[in-house]
Amino acid sequence: MKLAVIGVNHKTAPVSLREKLSFGVDMADAYDSLKQLPQFCGSVIVSTCNRSEIYIGFDDIDETDDNISSQSQNVRTWLADFKRLALPEILPFLYVYEDTKAVNHWLRVASGLDSMILGEPQILGQIRQAVAFSKDVQAMGGSFHWLTQQIFASARSVRRDSRLGEQAVTLGFATAKLVTQIFDDPSQITLLIVASGEMNRLVAHNVASLGMTRIIIANRTVERAKTLQDELVEMAKNAGRTVSVECVGLDSLAQVLTQADVVSSCSGSMNTLIDVAMVKHAQKVRRYRPLLMVDLAVPRDIEPEVARLDDVYLYSVDDLQHVIAGNIEERKQAAVEAELMVSQFTTRIENQMQLVNARRFISDYRSEATTHKERLLAVAKERLAQGEDAQTVLDEFAHALTQTLIHPPSRLIRTVATSADTQVLDVVVEGLKAYRHHHKPT
Repeated sequence: MKLAVIGVNHKTAPVSLREKLSFGVDMADAYDSLKQLPQFCGSVIVSTCNRSEIYIGFDDIDETDDNISSQSQNVRTWLADFKRLALPEILPFLYVYEDTKAVNHWLRVASGLDSMILGEPQILGQIRQAVAFSKDVQAMGGSFHWLTQQIFASARSVRRDSRLGEQAVTLGFATAKLVTQIFDDPSQITLLIVASGEMNRLVAHNVASLGMTRIIIANRTVERAKTLQDELVEMAKNAGRTVSVECVGLDSLAQVLTQADVVSSCSGSMNTLIDVAMVKHAQKVRRYRPLLMVDLAVPRDIEPEVARLDDVYLYSVDDLQHVIAGNIEERKQAAVEAELMVSQFTTRIENQMQLVNARRFISDYRSEATTHKERLLAVAKERLAQGEDAQTVLDEFAHALTQTLIHPPSRLIRTVATSADTQVLDVVVEGLKAYRHHHKPT
């Protein structure tokens, strides 16, 4: 199997073109169309807000760079045709990786080394969803599916052993990290989102991914909060979970505060939304269970004095930014080790792919040898049935079978011997010596 990656350069491509080249409701049709390409053996399309890539495998290709390059060109032509765009219009904004570079790129992406936020964990989940969809629409051949599993296993090892993803480097991720440090079981706590703007949206997604089953969104306009509500419900559904998401107005803030274990507020209001008295009352109703409060607003939504209350953990945006600044440096150091690990895993996967291909070629050769044997044996039996001399028939059968079986390896040895690669010839010769040693006549 040969692998290619064709992607859209989101740094240089205009927004309008990136939108045209992304995949959404047309994903299933795209797979159906890709499957018509010659030698297609599997594909995964990853299409997110800042990534559009086609990972595609081709089977039964001759071992030449030109062949996989021509297949890559076919995919680029297919992309232009499928999106009804002119090929010259999109070519300057596409990148292509093939074979080893393609495996290396896929592993870097899955590990979080190629993300806008170094080491971010979401991309691995997005690739998993893309693989699952590909399987659902039967666009995943056996060898290609094997490769996806190697990518997943290797990416997990890179993230774990390099500690690439341990340090929080976004406000949403930092908040989620605080939740896991304060609460033993995130599924048993309630998250309160005060204002459903973009900052709190990211926090909600990160914290909800921990497995929360109840979320309350308090917003000035309840209708505007329903977009975030739908996103969180859909995210939980895709993860195989259920979540209760309730939307209320800001006039109900004091009431819902008594039900929350984690509060993230970022309203943009010029006035304080949560004061000491509100939190004191909430804590009394909550029987003084731990309360994590994250204030991402400038000016602040939560009175700073709240931090003095027992069992209340208050973090401002400045607190989190200070932590993140140090964590970014730690991630950069971890990334150096992660890049080395990716190179090692790439080599390992490439070697395993060669073994998989070798097994297939061996299986094909054995099958062909069996076919030749049965054909020659049928002729010999027919001659014996007609009364020909048995010794003569057997001698000619043995000679014909031997010539048939030794022809391919003989041709291989001659080809290798006339090439400049003496190392390959040495390997072949040593293999023949080992064969003769283990098959000496007794």
